Amino acid sequence: MRSDFRREPQRRKERRGRKVGLFSACSAALCASAVAFHLKPEARRWRCRLVGAAWPWLALLSEAQLFAQAPPPERVALTNARIVPVVGEPIEKGTLLIERGKIAAVGVDLQVPFDARVFDLSGKVLFPGTVDVHRAEGIDIPNEPRPVTPQLDVYDALDPSSLFFEESLRLGTSAVHVIPGNNTVIGGLGRVVRPIGMSVAEMTVAEGSFLKLSVSPQRDFDRMRQMATLRETFAELWDYLDRLAESRYEQKLKDEDRELDIVPLEARKRGRELIRAEDLDDKHRNVLRLLGGQVRVLGEAGPNILEPLGAFVYCQKAMDVAHAVQLAREHGFLERLVLVLGTECYKAIEELKAAARPVVLSAEFLHRETDPLTGEISEVFVPKKIADAGLLFAVEAGSDESLPEHMLTYQAARLVRGGVSRAEALRAITINPARILGLEQRLGSLEPGKDANVVVYSGDPLDFTSLVEKVFIDGILAYEREKDVRLQRLLVRQPTAEKQPEKPKEQTRPAETETRPAEPESQPAGEGGGGS
Repeated sequence: MRSDFRREPQRRKERRGRKVGLFSACSAALCASAVAFHLKPEARRWRCRLVGAAWPWLALLSEAQLFAQAPPPERVALTNARIVPVVGEPIEKGTLLIERGKIAAVGVDLQVPFDARVFDLSGKVLFPGTVDVHRAEGIDIPNEPRPVTPQLDVYDALDPSSLFFEESLRLGTSAVHVIPGNNTVIGGLGRVVRPIGMSVAEMTVAEGSFLKLSVSPQRDFDRMRQMATLRETFAELWDYLDRLAESRYEQKLKDEDRELDIVPLEARKRGRELIRAEDLDDKHRNVLRLLGGQVRVLGEAGPNILEPLGAFVYCQKAMDVAHAVQLAREHGFLERLVLVLGTECYKAIEELKAAARPVVLSAEFLHRETDPLTGEISEVFVPKKIADAGLLFAVEAGSDESLPEHMLTYQAARLVRGGVSRAEALRAITINPARILGLEQRLGSLEPGKDANVVVYSGDPLDFTSLVEKVFIDGILAYEREKDVRLQRLLVRQPTAEKQPEKPKEQTRPAETETRPAEPESQPAGEGGGGS
């Protein structure tokens, strides 16, 4: 006991400067009590008084520390707001209840749980987090130099600290489909992520379900070489599976200590059923998933060993649409095809309607052409043509952050201005991209059971002056405009620039010098004639 007492000052010195939690606070009080026990009676009484006075402060500090480290509340209530659920009519003065990261209820006069964290959002608008359906940002580079790279996965290149994700969250985007760019033949796997998280695994909403392809020529390619490279890749897969089947059969005989007594053709037939998913390398695995995941050896079907994979296929011109549809039909992935269209592709509207596949429209909505004879420029608003054809479509955001087109809500407002209905414009940035990605059960609208990705706007989401004030991701308050450090620093600089017009005093000096020559006129004439 005495030795512990002698070491106590050193222990207090070591604890100095540390954060005091509940355990450390209680330990400090108990240690102080132990010290008081070994003191003289007078000193003991004073020390006990100090300890008694310190207990309330220690308890208060401990409670604050625990609150700061507490997990987000399981229940959240967003009340008195105008709710735009996208899939139904807007709700005035509505309430949205969140429970454990999911939307529990949406309506009017809902009973708020007693333990819910309540946000009174009078005068605000609730809108589902927008879904960015096709972006090649947040990664090192959009495309690799090699044309065929199906083994790539954006998982390996995503940077959670990228400013792109910060800006996406600031603009009310709750899910981003990051996928390789258009300058490729086969680019690699995409991934749907939240724009917030410390790691890619934490950000991930859905792992790669789509492979990026392009039927439009990449840089230094023409269309013949582009299509030939695609066909060669698929043909090489079947040859690879033929050789793999033969190898698997030979391995089986080796394991059984038997000699190979058949020709290679027969060995391939017998080895067809022996192929397993783990036998394939990454490159051929993803191509086989694109083609349905079923093994084919010598043209005959084998076992299904992999989950099918969808395809985002880029078409720059109208002539590319027919090539993309034919390629998908011949190789069995037409039902999983998503067409990423350039502005000219509206001319292939009949092929698009016949294929009946969802499309993604580029950020540039206007297609301009110059008449070679008259020189007149004509413009076509492409989304209106696509909407009138009854196709499921979503729109991209622009990549230039200096232009308003990088805001999905602004893109939706442009759709309305171009003649698309307001309801269809809202769907084009929310529920439609969620359907294209196969995530309509989780994202894209404010409905019970879906992920609680809710954005609080100061006004109508399609009003350019409306601001994103709060963003909830999975029911957690992920963004607050008033606490946006980077934005506040940006806004603080503006008043300083307006305070510069304090320099008019310097501008008045020339006026004073202009009056100085008049001073000699007021002097006596004798002074002026002294030089003559």
